Amino acid sequence: MGIKVGIIGCGSITKLRHAPEYKANQYVDEIVFYDRNPERATEIANMFDGSVAQTVEELLADPAIQVISDCSSNEYHHIFSTKALLSGKHVLCEKPISLTIEHAKEIVDAQKQSGKKLMVDHNQRFTRAHQKAKEIIQNKELGKVLTFKTTFGHSGPEQWGANKSNSTWFFKKERSGLGVAGDLGIHKVDLLQYLLDDEIEQVSAFQGALDKINENGEPIEVCDNIVCSLKTKKGRLGTASFSWTYYGEEDNSTIFYCEKGILKIYHRDQYQLEVITKDGVKVHYQLESIQTNNNQTNSGVIDAFIECVRLDHSPLVTGDDALSSLKVILGIIDAAETNSVVTI
Repeated sequence: MGIKVGIIGCGSITKLRHAPEYKANQYVDEIVFYDRNPERATEIANMFDGSVAQTVEELLADPAIQVISDCSSNEYHHIFSTKALLSGKHVLCEKPISLTIEHAKEIVDAQKQSGKKLMVDHNQRFTRAHQKAKEIIQNKELGKVLTFKTTFGHSGPEQWGANKSNSTWFFKKERSGLGVAGDLGIHKVDLLQYLLDDEIEQVSAFQGALDKINENGEPIEVCDNIVCSLKTKKGRLGTASFSWTYYGEEDNSTIFYCEKGILKIYHRDQYQLEVITKDGVKVHYQLESIQTNNNQTNSGVIDAFIECVRLDHSPLVTGDDALSSLKVILGIIDAAETNSVVTI
């Protein structure tokens, strides 16, 4: 018997990532969809030969469903993921795990109580370029990492979300909460801590709603740009910029400056990884095409999650990892709002 999956929330992330990747996974044989808008759930269920649950309770009460993807909007994660875990389901929760430390801890505690798997969809860890970079850094091929810079930006969530308008929930303070920092920034914070095997300890930042407007023509309530300085526990220094206003081209690049050279990730289209040694020797790696909003490739997240459920492995991104990244993002926003250096 294959695995039966339930998906909560039928927005773009379900349509473009979760549903097609479950459908393509050989161990999954049934998907049940729930959305508070029943027509949206029906539409997606028809696209992927799935069925529809009328309520979340119905989904969670089905003993045949082993696995739940929580693709609800950010403010609901702590409700749905917690309930799903305590109903005995393994949960893959979209990022950010939650909007507050307190709510994130509810989910982490529910996981510990239930003994079920909890993975959070920080999908940047899974790309082949980032896996290769992890190997290069871990093996100290370029010596110690001293400094770094990273950026993640595109033209904004209203371009790709289910609601392609200025009224998108991403622009609402009470729903998205953290603006571009929670949407894109948290990906890179998680990635930096993972690749460096280190924790970001001190931050300062500037933020603004520089260009995006809501449906009433007013500046949005959350930041569309944020620029940060970061210091890690092991003393590395770096900068990070996150943006919803990179018009014309996405940027998803990271550069590590090490004792013996430089490691550039997603810096140039033709090479996903570029190593430049101290002596000027260049090594190029062509590993994959990067996933962008316009180029949706298999993220590997669903396959990894199903594998950890099937084979009883630890998830590559745990609830504690996600909580740690959330603390940094909340610290960055706090630093920007109070014009100060914040210790996480």
